[in-house]
Amino acid sequence: MAEAHQAVAFQFTITPEGIDLQLSHQALRQVYLSGLRSWKKRVTRLKNNVITGVYPASPSSWLFVVIAILATMYTRSDPSMGLIAKIQEHLPVSVQCRTVVSAVLFSTLLWLLLIFTMRLCLKQLLSYHGWMYEQHGKVSNTTKIWAAMVRIFSGRQPLLYSYQGSLPNLPVPAVKDTVKRYLESARLLMSDSEYERMTTLAKEFESSLGNRLQWYLKLKAMWASNYVSDWWEEYVYLRGRGPLMVNSNYYGMDFLYVTPTPIQAARAGNTLHACLLYRRKLNREEIKPVTVLNVPLCAAQCERIFNTTRIPGEETGKKHFLLLSMLIIEYVAVFHRGRYFRLWLYHAGRMLSPREIEHQIQHILDDPSPPVTVEAKLAALTAGDRVPWAQARKEFFSSGVNKRSLDCIEKAAFFVALDDDEQGMMGDDPAGNLDRYAKSLLHGKCYDRWFDKSFTVVLYKNGKNGLNAEHSWADAPIMAHVWEYVMTTDCFQLGYTEEGHCKGDVASSLPPPTRLTWDIPAECQERIERSLAVAQTLADDVDFHVLPIQDFGKGAIKKCKISPDAFIQIALQLAYYRNRGSFTLTYEASMTRLFREGRTETVRSCTSESCTFVRALEGGEEVCRHLFRTAAEKHQHLYRMAMTGEGIDRHLFCLYIVSKYLGEESPFLKEVLSETWRLSTSQTPLQQVELFDFVNHPDYTTCGGGFGPVADDGYGVSYIIIGENMINLHISCKHSCPQTDSHKFGADIKKALMDLLELMSPEKPDPSKAEQNHSKNSKKDL
Repeated sequence: MAEAHQAVAFQFTITPEGIDLQLSHQALRQVYLSGLRSWKKRVTRLKNNVITGVYPASPSSWLFVVIAILATMYTRSDPSMGLIAKIQEHLPVSVQCRTVVSAVLFSTLLWLLLIFTMRLCLKQLLSYHGWMYEQHGKVSNTTKIWAAMVRIFSGRQPLLYSYQGSLPNLPVPAVKDTVKRYLESARLLMSDSEYERMTTLAKEFESSLGNRLQWYLKLKAMWASNYVSDWWEEYVYLRGRGPLMVNSNYYGMDFLYVTPTPIQAARAGNTLHACLLYRRKLNREEIKPVTVLNVPLCAAQCERIFNTTRIPGEETGKKHFLLLSMLIIEYVAVFHRGRYFRLWLYHAGRMLSPREIEHQIQHILDDPSPPVTVEAKLAALTAGDRVPWAQARKEFFSSGVNKRSLDCIEKAAFFVALDDDEQGMMGDDPAGNLDRYAKSLLHGKCYDRWFDKSFTVVLYKNGKNGLNAEHSWADAPIMAHVWEYVMTTDCFQLGYTEEGHCKGDVASSLPPPTRLTWDIPAECQERIERSLAVAQTLADDVDFHVLPIQDFGKGAIKKCKISPDAFIQIALQLAYYRNRGSFTLTYEASMTRLFREGRTETVRSCTSESCTFVRALEGGEEVCRHLFRTAAEKHQHLYRMAMTGEGIDRHLFCLYIVSKYLGEESPFLKEVLSETWRLSTSQTPLQQVELFDFVNHPDYTTCGGGFGPVADDGYGVSYIIIGENMINLHISCKHSCPQTDSHKFGADIKKALMDLLELMSPEKPDPSKAEQNHSKNSKKDL
């Protein structure tokens, strides 16, 4: 075979005259280029480590300090106050060099001390969160001074990880404060007797076991980078024994109205090449750090975007990822019609062009070979329960050809699924097709996604694409950042020819993709079928609805002078009340990436203020506008507290974990941790607004993504605010629950949004303010 011949660097034969070597210059050249590229990566990584290590200073500042110290010495002054002379006494060098060497050593120590001081100052500055509580348009002098100091100590041109060493650690709230906030959030959802009982349990916990557990948490907070994240990953994600599909994994969609090319292989070429460009920027740390009002967010999760796979364990899951500093895999695993392929994305020391990747993908699409045995349904093992998959992996995939093929998938940069279906907002039933598109990305056929991989890129027959992402390695904003870059680079940077193909040429020496082989015994086939049955039952039960709301977005909400997130969250409360006739415990995901290795915190969006407003609105009371603003302000306050480490649920979760380690039972913590989130919500923020041009290209609208329902009798709602005039909602529930219906709930949400917009319209007078003005005028008349 041609590719096998090219893989041999040299051949030799024994002749009477001796050994005759036949060197393959092309193969040797490829070895040389590959090694050269590897060394370039190492040098780049070393340089970035140095730059990040001395940030917010720069390596060139060392030379400035050395020259300054030497200059002062030549003026016969001693800036070291005798330290340089002390260093000279212990240097085993000649007299001529001793002064210069000692001055350089002192300058280096002074430079390192300055770096440490600057980093410490920056860390203290980033620990200040008063800026989040400032009223819009009314910034205090303290915050102005703080912002100026942050700019001074932040340095210039930071790399992706430059701020990591300066980020503060997540603080541990006081037990009494967390208990107080919990009781406040639970009051409106409990009867008087239930609340009295829970208050008694809380007070007992606070006065006895809580203080002991808190001591261990404070000890961990002093020792660890983050007292929550490692336990959150282990116990919430990795120790979960249920299917990842639907329950944990989430999805991201393509552009809503536009498909850049109808050619599947061409779309794959640009999409995969854009992923490689992002990974190259990631390896070089050229991605600009994500900030909130110039305050940096933690980027630790970015290290695990590529070459990451979640490995099942019989007792607990294990994270398996190849550190970028150790090994960078240069291929992807591709699934098509039940076959698995390894596709190299680099050749002869260079990245394949989009056109070359299209050529390789087309080779896979044209391959007529059928799958063997149950190879087509092999990935169902990753879609079912984790324990059977762990047992099957250990028993049937620990050696031989199965291990080699499985290693190829698990060590790949990411997974690629080539679907024969056509998806998108199309045809005679665009709304229904959009729902089916979402379900396809969420679970597919239950065997055509490798749900353990950090993410799977899905490419459909009509050129539509999307992704399915595993959740344990990072949260959705990290993957959304990648996908925003990939989508915009695909369309606005790489582009296509008039025929719809990728641009560029194809090298004639490209080796074709390699087909992975398997030897699956009958017993393993039975395990696959059982996992597929579990996954199929779960997938069939998902009721999904994607609802784009046009001509309504951030622009209209801002005219009401209300936070868009608070506006939508209160609308969700109103919609749920109309849908179910009651209120429920509500989960809204908030990030804690203002702190080192921060992940998420819960905002309990169902508050007494929001419930009071909803009841007043449904009762036709005239003070609704005032109540709405009060509810919105309360929600914003809770969101800010969650972001600044003063949330409720992560603290209680960690206290519960400590109690389990100590063998202590807490009725209070047990009941809190067993509460059901019947309304689980999350906003997917658009992070790189500069990449989208909604004015000149309004059709290139990202649709966002979604997730499955958290509770069997509840809803999952994900939303993304697009520009000024659009909101996209992704709503999920289960068919098996007669009380839930995603389409009905979607209609309720849309009506709630419109009702609130009409209520808070600036043109509409506020009865509460009118009454206040009337009262003031009456007093003046008196």
